[in-house]
Amino acid sequence: MKKTLTTLLMLCLCLGMFAQKDIAYWNKMANGTSDALIKHFWGANFKGYEKRYYFNYGSDLSDLSTNNYWPQAHAMDVLVDAYMRTGESRYKDLFPLWWEGMPQYNFAGKMNPKDPWWNVFVDDMEWIVLAQIRMFESTGEKKYIAKARQIYDDWIWPTWGPEDEAPWYGGITWKTDVAKSKNACSNGPAALIAARLYSFYDQAQFNDGKIKNSYLNEAIKIYVWEKNYLFDRKTGAVYDHMNGKGEVQKKWIFTYNIGTFLGAAHELYKITGDKQYLNDAIKAANFVVDQLSQNNGVLSDAVSGDGGLFHGIFFRYFVKLINDHSVDYADRKKFHEYITRCATVMATQGINPNTMLYGGRWRKAPADNDRVGLTAHLTGCMLMEAMCVLQSL
Repeated sequence: MKKTLTTLLMLCLCLGMFAQKDIAYWNKMANGTSDALIKHFWGANFKGYEKRYYFNYGSDLSDLSTNNYWPQAHAMDVLVDAYMRTGESRYKDLFPLWWEGMPQYNFAGKMNPKDPWWNVFVDDMEWIVLAQIRMFESTGEKKYIAKARQIYDDWIWPTWGPEDEAPWYGGITWKTDVAKSKNACSNGPAALIAARLYSFYDQAQFNDGKIKNSYLNEAIKIYVWEKNYLFDRKTGAVYDHMNGKGEVQKKWIFTYNIGTFLGAAHELYKITGDKQYLNDAIKAANFVVDQLSQNNGVLSDAVSGDGGLFHGIFFRYFVKLINDHSVDYADRKKFHEYITRCATVMATQGINPNTMLYGGRWRKAPADNDRVGLTAHLTGCMLMEAMCVLQSL
């Protein structure tokens, strides 16, 4: 009898855990994780650091290193998510502070006296640009997209190519001092940037520099290069990079590279209506769901370092694809069920309900006094925010 009662109790707990959550639940989770981002990582929150307009790399002053540029962009992306979702000015109020402080903490900024936003890692600049475009999208403040455009035109697009040099024939460079490494992490975001500069060109009222169609042409050119050299058309995998010898690294397949590839494909589909882009995005998404989710139905744990961010970036672009009714219903249903499963596991098992911090383990929440890395927590924030915009089937 005792064993039967225990079994019934466990069954009830499981049913409650995986019961359908409503939008109020996801808003609560997103509020909690986004607010925890500010409370535990925003430097200016802490006594003695009131002018540190920067997201610390570890929670509660546990890591103050400033040699990680790109997570800053994703922290701002989360604040943009929260502001666009709630309309609460407390999120928006941090935008200009971050914009002021960020260049001061750019570890490579002093290497280029012409621009404190410049960085030796081209992909790091790209994430910053994408965040600034979204800051403009959410506020209408032109200084953000003007800076984004300038960084792209001056420092990112010039790393393209050369188109006539074998075996690369194009591609955006990953790192300024490694000119012959053409990576997925630099090409996917670059295609997204160019596509978005095209889409926001009129709203931003650009009246000098490159014409509008130049950005669309560049977006397509970058995307086609990545598709030709780093995308496996049979499986949907996106390989990491082509090195200086023209060899493609096929052993490294990361969710964030797939996320930006499918994101760029989807963006170009929305602009052009060409179904080939949509089909590419669906193929890439299916690879993640079918091949990279072997952790009892979810993605791998990722607790620290750059990898802590990879899954969150994937979910950011994945949810946009799910919401597109141009996607076949069978795929939308499959993707919808998948992201809901991932989010439910994270929300019920991986996020500490007291601190609202996520430490990178799907089924083990950090303890109340555990220190958490910025990158892992950002993945938690991004998935919770994604669930708030996920549309019903």
